[in-house]
Amino acid sequence: MAPKQKKKSSRGKKRPKPVLAASEDMEPVNMESMGHPEIYPLVLTTKTQEIFNCRIDEDVTDEQPYKLIKKEDIFEDLRNRAAVSDFHPVKKIVQEYPGNELLLVYDKDFKYGLNFYLIATEEGKENYLNPPEVPEEQEEYKEHIPEDVYIYKPPVSKPWVSLGSEKEIEEESVTESTKQITYMISRKRSEFGAPIKFSDQNASSVKDAYIECTAYPDKNFTLKQLEKDVGMQVIPQIKDISTQTKCVEIALQQNEIMNTFIDDWKYLAEEEGTFGDKTDTYLKEYQSFTDLHSPMEKMITCVSWHPTIYGLIAVSVAVRLSFEDRVHFSDKLLLQPSLILFWSFSDPIHPQLMLESPDDIFCFKFCPSDPNIIAGGCINGQIVMWDITAHADRIENIKAGGSRSKRATLKPMFLLEPESNKEAMYIRHCAVSSIENGHKKVITDIHWLSDTFEINRMGSVFENRSGICCQLVTCSADCTICFWDIRPQKPLTPQTTEKKKEESIEIPFDVPSTFLHLDLSWKPLTKVRLSKGETSLDHCPTKISLNEDHLLCKTQDKMLAQSKTEKAEEMNPYHNLESGMANLLKPIDDFCTKFFVGTEEGEVIYTDWKMEKDPETGRLMSKKPVSHHTIHDGTVHTIQRSPFYNDIILTVGGWNVAIWKEGVMTGPLLQSCCAPKRYTSGHWSLTRPGVFYIGREDGYIDIWDLLEKTHEPAQSQNICITMITYIKPWIFSSKQQFIATADYYGTLHILEIPWTLSRPSTNEMASVNHYFEREVKHLEYVEQRKKIREQEKKEMELEMAKKKVKTYQKSKEQMQAELKMDYENYLELEKTVLINLGLIKVTEKGSYMEVM
Repeated sequence: MAPKQKKKSSRGKKRPKPVLAASEDMEPVNMESMGHPEIYPLVLTTKTQEIFNCRIDEDVTDEQPYKLIKKEDIFEDLRNRAAVSDFHPVKKIVQEYPGNELLLVYDKDFKYGLNFYLIATEEGKENYLNPPEVPEEQEEYKEHIPEDVYIYKPPVSKPWVSLGSEKEIEEESVTESTKQITYMISRKRSEFGAPIKFSDQNASSVKDAYIECTAYPDKNFTLKQLEKDVGMQVIPQIKDISTQTKCVEIALQQNEIMNTFIDDWKYLAEEEGTFGDKTDTYLKEYQSFTDLHSPMEKMITCVSWHPTIYGLIAVSVAVRLSFEDRVHFSDKLLLQPSLILFWSFSDPIHPQLMLESPDDIFCFKFCPSDPNIIAGGCINGQIVMWDITAHADRIENIKAGGSRSKRATLKPMFLLEPESNKEAMYIRHCAVSSIENGHKKVITDIHWLSDTFEINRMGSVFENRSGICCQLVTCSADCTICFWDIRPQKPLTPQTTEKKKEESIEIPFDVPSTFLHLDLSWKPLTKVRLSKGETSLDHCPTKISLNEDHLLCKTQDKMLAQSKTEKAEEMNPYHNLESGMANLLKPIDDFCTKFFVGTEEGEVIYTDWKMEKDPETGRLMSKKPVSHHTIHDGTVHTIQRSPFYNDIILTVGGWNVAIWKEGVMTGPLLQSCCAPKRYTSGHWSLTRPGVFYIGREDGYIDIWDLLEKTHEPAQSQNICITMITYIKPWIFSSKQQFIATADYYGTLHILEIPWTLSRPSTNEMASVNHYFEREVKHLEYVEQRKKIREQEKKEMELEMAKKKVKTYQKSKEQMQAELKMDYENYLELEKTVLINLGLIKVTEKGSYMEVM
């Protein structure tokens, strides 16, 4: 076993490959073995070919495959590039060359092994440039010789060059590694030749006459094969030749047409969608977070998972007070900080970070270009910006002394031990928007515009050359939608800048200066108002959904997000923002500038953010909405695009839910009936196209599965005892998903999504898409029937009008004739009834008529 252990230890280390020592005295390789000692093959790189004007297919071709190079040019290249020069192996040959110009020949067919070769003698150069004339007899003889005749050339012995193969042979050979032991056994001389008498003895009658040695496995000497040497030997190639009959040929043709290895039983029906028992279909509580240190009762208003760090989630909290109570307790609210809390799975009691803001935050978003940049909207209408780059190491848990590489990256936070003795860190905001020029009421929604485009004051879309997200869009209860630009504005006049310097205030050392140019002077780039038609009132937006170029499910790739984060941290793009928009930007003509808006009255509006000039006043004004539907009977709390279909939108508000398709203006594809309790939030599933989650005010979550039911939720589950304020799912891994549920009492519930709700069924995306297409056709049919019914109604009204006109135009004679005819018909009917009753007979017809 000793030799194998030695072999293992030797193979455990990476043995460096033997490298031939390169020196200036190393002899160049020539073609003496091929009968051309004056030829020296060379490899000329593209750079060398450009220096000496011998580029392949340009300077040297098949017609003229050679080039004369001066010795002085070669010496100059050797002085400039030294050992890097391609002529370094033949430096000695060039020095000993008697002439001034050397002949360099292009070896297209690699006859001598490399792409060029050098002729190092004057005689060889003359023979190549002026080849001697060959007699005609020899030429005729060469023509009769076939080209494929092999000419034997005896091998030439060469000095052996060690490349390390002898070490491999020594390692494979078996040698004695242990020293042999010699035993010497001796006996007294007097004991030799003594008489010996053997007799039988009963072993059972004598105690300890025998000892039984039973077989047992000895673990100390159990051998395990760690390495196995297998020898391979090349054998002559075997060629199987066979012919097929016509029947077999037909079978082979059938095999080419269809897959004979397909499992027909598997494709008889779809795969069973359930796994395990019924309990696996319900959400399981994984963890919960509550701020125990806050003296006032608060609710959670917004939830967002960290884009790159697993197990880290941020929530914004606000005091549970009405507007009148806020005014009444305003003095106490000023003493309580408004925060965004960062919770980690490793410590459910103590927050990791606390972001301070001037007032309660009702919505916030991480920047897609850099997760350390956060933007939020306050209840007083201001936008707040934070930069947590200086505190990133606190939450990322990067290895000490290691660089931000792709492998040594982020550990999941829930694998760490809680640090109860470490107090949470308060981080101040680095910029807030202007109070006078911003929103006047609470900001209800905020979004970062994509890093692929940007807009100007007119709402026109241009290409974003900076490659980072630099614009925001917000909506507020003051009936406005504002677009913001985080880049500094154009420089002001010298007088205003001097006044600004005099009024400047010193910044605390713990506040980053990333967005110092925006603090208290940030103004919106443009404002959009949603007018209510002919009236002077405007719609009150609560949620918006923009038409993004990429789907949301593609942003769940964690490695891509981490690489973007590393790039952003290395370059620090937000620390060197250019002022304003560039003057020469490429416009994007085919960009869709329309978006969906949910209002406080339950309306869903499809409008455009581009501005247009009023023909009367010439001022810029917002366009009229493209479509307007009142579907919900309460405030719209959620309006979100599907992560699988970019034109499918989910809206939640009041007592019902609706699904819309962009481009279909007739109405929603799906509208649910009234729920037992009001809906307060909702979100699409990140892995199943037909599943979405809806939160209710009684603490229940309705789980909708369009493949199972479309008229009611597939199941409902109780999560808490109070209103659910926000829902946010997250993909932790391919086998585990979580959904964060926030309630009115300020508790954040982390629920684990079961296997049935996270794993899509077979062809689910195509089935749901087919369902949406059927609903679109149904809406088109209903719209056509409405038009037909309206046309039929108009035709009936016209016929009724014509009949009325005819009755008014009849003469007296016509009216008397019609009355007489009606009277005769009445008499006939009366006679028939009397005959059937037996009051008169048929023979009495004449008498009856006379009596009448």
